[in-house]
Amino acid sequence: MICISVTPESRQLAKVDLLNAARQCDLIELCLDRLLKEPDIKDLVDSSRKPLLISCRRQEDGGQFRGTEDERQILLRQAVLANPAYIELDLETARRIPRFGKVQRVISFTSLTRPWTSIEDLFDEAVGVQADVIKFTGPTPTLEAAWPLLHAVSQKRSLPIVALGLGNCGLTFSLLGRKYGSPWIYAALEQGMEAFAGQPTVGTLDDIYRWRDVGPKTRFFGLAGFGPAEELLAKVFNAGFDALDLGTRCLPFAFQEAGPVAKMLDVLKLPAVVAIPECGRRLMPLAKGGDPLSEQANFADVFVKQTEGWKAHNLLGRLAIQKLEKLSSNNSNPDKPLERRNVLVVGSGGLGQTLAAAALQRGSLLNICGADEEATQKLAAQLDCRFIPVGKLYDTHIDAVILTEPHLDFKARKTPINPALLRPGLLVLDACSLPHGSPLSVEARERGCKLVDPAELFAEYVGVLFKSLTGKELPAQAFAVALGG
Repeated sequence: MICISVTPESRQLAKVDLLNAARQCDLIELCLDRLLKEPDIKDLVDSSRKPLLISCRRQEDGGQFRGTEDERQILLRQAVLANPAYIELDLETARRIPRFGKVQRVISFTSLTRPWTSIEDLFDEAVGVQADVIKFTGPTPTLEAAWPLLHAVSQKRSLPIVALGLGNCGLTFSLLGRKYGSPWIYAALEQGMEAFAGQPTVGTLDDIYRWRDVGPKTRFFGLAGFGPAEELLAKVFNAGFDALDLGTRCLPFAFQEAGPVAKMLDVLKLPAVVAIPECGRRLMPLAKGGDPLSEQANFADVFVKQTEGWKAHNLLGRLAIQKLEKLSSNNSNPDKPLERRNVLVVGSGGLGQTLAAAALQRGSLLNICGADEEATQKLAAQLDCRFIPVGKLYDTHIDAVILTEPHLDFKARKTPINPALLRPGLLVLDACSLPHGSPLSVEARERGCKLVDPAELFAEYVGVLFKSLTGKELPAQAFAVALGG
């Protein structure tokens, strides 16, 4: 089930929050620590349409209670007497407040700065203070940091464990907790009402990840990154998975290093990982081999687990260049429209590197310019192509431009890309911020350039990705459902 945390500041707003949360959850956590005045807890418990879990956390545990410790414990004793379904107590407080009636005790351990590394001794201490449920809260910025908590939730124990991950991989943890049978997972009612910064909202879990259908048999595909493109990709994919009744979901995650993550992905039994855009370069050490483009670009957007290990595939580079070639009118070589054409790639990151390598494979005369000129020079030497300094960008003759950075800012230097670069008839591929592109896409259309539409590129790319993972065509309605159409 799902537990929505509400953090009201007034007694009147508390009832409104309880009413709104009750429509979307199974259990409500009422956080008392932000109330400005002492509440009538019995009245709040009786007014709730769903079972309540009451908490009042100290500031060192991430709460906002500003009274004395004695005042906080008095409030918790009053909460117990109000007979909610659950009361959350830290270990020290649990030793002072005895069990009462049928109220179940959630014994909570919180670490705001350091990820948990071992919980076995704490588990035994919680049992000693009559815990019914044990809760762990800790930072989970990456999969590596979340791993001890994931391990704890996935194991069968004498008492159930719930956990609240802080940071990006808190969402990862919630989805896996649902699969592994955690009694509940946490969500905020809406943005701005989080019990902890970064806590996913119930809307995110419902609309994007469709958490209610996640269960022990759910299969996950990994999705590296938490940007807007990854979120939209997850929403479309999950709609497609449901339309085809595949019992599958996207599992978003962040990571620090590819090496340690490899074993974790194996334990989680992920058959594939999608990585766009920069994560694709950082995950390359995971792969034991790959297609020619991924190896040349040192970038992949799909990693597939095979018997001999992970294999890298570069789908975006190949597709994007194909779309650009369709706009070219090189009658001298219709099979390779970009051959011997001057192509400029703006950007030296993972996306710039993969599109540069793809353009080279199609025979183009490649030029590359980037905000970090030292890194760009190294990339140009690696690809054996021409390096263009930022100051010479507008003096270079080009037939096509591939944009992977919306500007050329670097450290203290602020350098927007001047639209004068765009002239009528120029081939333009804007991959800066798929699916929307950058403002330069608008300029390209107005100046008569031949533009690869960023939205069309993204839609086709998502379809190619989906088929590569599932072997099935992405249902046409998946985009409409994901975009609310």
